[in-house]
Amino acid sequence: MSSDAPRRQALIESLRLRFAEAVRNGDAEAKQALFKEAVYLNIQPELLEIPGEIELNAG
Repeated sequence: MSSDAPRRQALIESLRLRFAEAVRNGDAEAKQALFKEAVYLNIQPELLEIPGEIELNAG
């Protein structure tokens, strides 16, 4: 097990939260930027779109 695993998981969760917010706001530019960031971080962009795993606080 890699010592980088917790950091990688935190990065994925951060990207997912920001992606979900971009989807909610209909912000195509933000979604594209997040895909690029994921690729830069060597994270599969598909991981950002996993349905049903993100809940955003309404307030």
